[in-house]
Amino acid sequence: MSEWLVLSLAMAAACAVVLSIAFFNHRRIGEDDDPNETPDVIEYMTMMIGVIYAIVLGLAIAGVWEGRGAAQEYVRQEAQALHEVSVRSQVYPAEVRTRIRADVDAYVTFVVDTEWQAMADDGELTDRGGELLERIRRDVTDYEPQTDHEGQAYQPLVDQVAMADDARSARGASAGATMPGVVWFGLIAGALITVGLIFTLQIRRSFREMLLAGLFSALIAFLLFLIWNFDAPFGRGISATAEPFLTQFSHLDLGG
Repeated sequence: MSEWLVLSLAMAAACAVVLSIAFFNHRRIGEDDDPNETPDVIEYMTMMIGVIYAIVLGLAIAGVWEGRGAAQEYVRQEAQALHEVSVRSQVYPAEVRTRIRADVDAYVTFVVDTEWQAMADDGELTDRGGELLERIRRDVTDYEPQTDHEGQAYQPLVDQVAMADDARSARGASAGATMPGVVWFGLIAGALITVGLIFTLQIRRSFREMLLAGLFSALIAFLLFLIWNFDAPFGRGISATAEPFLTQFSHLDLGG
């Protein structure tokens, strides 16, 4: 089922629940009930709880968005480091250069075509990807430079492989969900409390009140969906992409 269909159903369900409660609650209220009798303290508490929950929602959205941005940056750093390894190996003999570039291409192809889906499904890296990266490391470190020019290029190549390894580890660490379960409990409980407080203000069945109640509940559902969608940087609709690999290694048939 499409995530956007899930969002639509969740928003529709939230509206339906709130409006149904408002409808049945209105039926049991006597004709002599005066909505102006709502104590001022209740209005004040409702406003304050709404403000506090809005701040919490804003912080949660900022947190998961920052996590997604960091995950995308790790991908960019990894792709750039591997590109540098491939380019800087130009100074090595043809046999060594060809082997390094072939192993870099094999690793990038595996990451984009296979490991990316594994991260989305399982939230972790694969052993095969680590093996392919280790092969690149051996290609670079096992070669003994024969000239001064090769010697000058050796350490930068080693450093770029280390950068790729570090970025890969960071990418793996950010592959899973970033929001703890206790935070989700607080967000959902806060949503129920915030929406429930609407009824302490003795909502009526006028078109304006019903419309605002429905839109408010739909907005809360949308924001919670947005947090959930950003929560797994590689696993859901609005996720980090492999675009840096596609850009740096455009000669490969990636993502096909």
